[in-house]
Amino acid sequence: MGVLWWEWLGFFVLIVGLLAVDLFVFHRTNRRTSLREAAVWTSVWIVLGLTFTIVVWARLGSVAAGQYLAGYLVEYSLSVDNLFVWALLISYFAVPAASQARVLLFGVLGAILFRAIFILVGTALISHLHWVSYLFGVLIILTGLRIARGVEDEIRPDRNPVLRFIRAVLPLTSAYRSERLLVREQGRLAATPLLVALVMVATMDVVFAVDSIPAIFAITLEPFVVFSSNAFAVLGLRALYFLLAAVLRRFSYLKIGLAALLVLVGIKMLLKDIYEVPIAASLSVIVVIITAAILASALAERRRNGIRQSRMGSVTEGGK
Repeated sequence: MGVLWWEWLGFFVLIVGLLAVDLFVFHRTNRRTSLREAAVWTSVWIVLGLTFTIVVWARLGSVAAGQYLAGYLVEYSLSVDNLFVWALLISYFAVPAASQARVLLFGVLGAILFRAIFILVGTALISHLHWVSYLFGVLIILTGLRIARGVEDEIRPDRNPVLRFIRAVLPLTSAYRSERLLVREQGRLAATPLLVALVMVATMDVVFAVDSIPAIFAITLEPFVVFSSNAFAVLGLRALYFLLAAVLRRFSYLKIGLAALLVLVGIKMLLKDIYEVPIAASLSVIVVIITAAILASALAERRRNGIRQSRMGSVTEGGK
């Protein structure tokens, strides 16, 4: 038996409640998020996401619980790509540190909303047109290969159609006006850079939903498992951003790891009718790939730091 409507409702209430607690209890005032606070909240969200595996196990069984855990790890890894784009947009619009938490909240809400839409559409398509699953498999593999080759879509905020639309509808103020989104200037309603940043961060998640939702369909087609794993993976991104924003570029092998993950997930989806990969094997491969990418990035960064220190030492000695 599938998940009942009131269980879906309860899950949505839980997600909204968690966001409300995060925003209105722990972030009531606009201020800079400290590294310690970001680390604590990142840990809280990860613990909640992993603990929800128990709920899925109790309600849908061990197989579904394994699928949820695999989906959560895949989606959490792929969602890290959001952070790179969020960092670019926040830098481009020069969002004040005190306002960044609010902007990123809209990023989280946008991510959850667009993923819900794509999950509904994707589930309906696969249910009625089985060949769509093969199309998704090919799409996932092509995305992975594109990332591996370094051929990614360039993010140009100034050329984004959403930004162009806002500029066509409303004049933009030249500077931020505290936390205001709209102001009146010379009798006309005008949008502040904060409103533009909010809309841009939220709508850019469409791109990530297109890439990540087919990946979870390779693991399971159970709608509740698909959506809950996505929701918990996205919920902690705001805290993770403040924790990793300064060091994101140091994860030099992360994208290679994500590319390998996508290619393997795509192959798994294409072979689904021939051979069903055990969920334990899928989980093991996911953990190994993510761990290897993080360790390789850490070793590469350590090696680069050693080279810099060696060069600085040589310069110092040469100056004596």
